[in-house]
Order: sequence, then structure tokens, then C-alpha cells
Amino acid sequence: MLALRNAVLGTARNVPAVLGCRSKHTLPNLPYDHAALEPVISRDIMLLHHSKHHNAYVTNLNVAEEQLKEAVHKNDVSKIISLGGAIKFNGGGHLNHTIFWQNLSPETTEPSAELKAALERDFHGLEHFKKEMKAAAIAVQGSGWAWLGYNKKTKALQVAACANQDPLEGTTGLVPLLGFDVWEHAYYLQYKNMRPDYIDALWDVVNWKDVSERLALAHH
Repeated sequence: MLALRNAVLGTARNVPAVLGCRSKHTLPNLPYDHAALEPVISRDIMLLHHSKHHNAYVTNLNVAEEQLKEAVHKNDVSKIISLGGAIKFNGGGHLNHTIFWQNLSPETTEPSAELKAALERDFHGLEHFKKEMKAAAIAVQGSGWAWLGYNKKTKALQVAACANQDPLEGTTGLVPLLGFDVWEHAYYLQYKNMRPDYIDALWDVVNWKDVSERLALAHH
């Protein structure tokens, strides 16, 4: 039974276990004001994206985990299996957005020496990486994310794309360093159908300090 529960929860690897005593997931505060990223991301988008969309993932994740806890208690295998999708989607949405807010900053930052060296080694420099990241983001069909991740096996950086709210580490094994949300709710009010323009603008608010710190932690 424990193995089955772990298999279900494995789709959202960083979501706390639902058995035993634990606090519910909560919506994290933004590390800046809703209007702080203007003109790249408008206040209206940030307000809706954070307080409505992200909050919905948190709420629905808590509901799904309560249902899972009850199903495990009742040894209801069918119910446990049926909840896998909801946990993956809402758990991924919570994880992805929590990283996304930290990945952005109104302040100008620079990649660390370690990150610069890694980008040079694996992408032949920052500008080539930006092109590859943009290509991955544009190529996402429908909703999803483009990511810069760290492969612990090869000790290399990789660009990857995930559909919907699939969490990068839980579905690919890559440690997430930088994520670009390409769901339409992340940009449509401002950029309409011009996703490439949105991606180009995001580089101006990337928090390279945060990305660098995630790379440093990924080595451990």
C-alpha cells in the first residue's frame, strides 16, 4: 500500500506526504508588489495570475490530498489511483508557480560565475541559451512551461518543456532552475497571441541571482 501511495505522489515529488499530521499548502506571498514587474508584466496579470490561478492550484491540491488521505485510510485503491491526475496537475501548478515568482525580479541581476561557466559549457553562452529557451517556449503546443534544468546524472544544464502543469523534476528528473510560464493566462491580457514577444520581454526581469542559487543547491 505504501508503494502505491508513493507511486501516486511521485508525480508531484516535492509535495509533502499526505499521511500523518501536516499543515495545508498555502499561497506564498509575492516577493515584490503586483506592479513591480511593469512594463514587462502588468499589475492586472500579476494580480490574476497570483491571487486567482495560483491560489486555485493550492486550494485544489489541499482538497485532493485530503481525499487521498481518506482513500488510503479506507484502503480504496481505485480512489487512490483516480486522484493521481489531480495531485499532479495542482501540485505541479503550485510548485511551478512558487518557483516562477522567485525566478522574476524588478531588480537587475547577473548570473553567478558558476552559472555563466555552465551556460558557456552547455549552450556556448548566455545568448545561445536564450535562443534555445525561447524556441522551447514557443514550441509548447497549448499550455505548458519551458525550463532550464540541471541534470544530476550528467551534471549538465538542459532546456526542457513540460505540458500543462507537469512539474519538471517529477516528470523528467531535472532540477528546475528557471521556468517560463507559457499558459495564456500568464501573458494574454498584455501580449495577446504574441507569445514570442512575451518571452523576449521576460529576460528583462529574470532573477539571475535566484537561478544561480538554485544551481548551487542542485549540486548537493
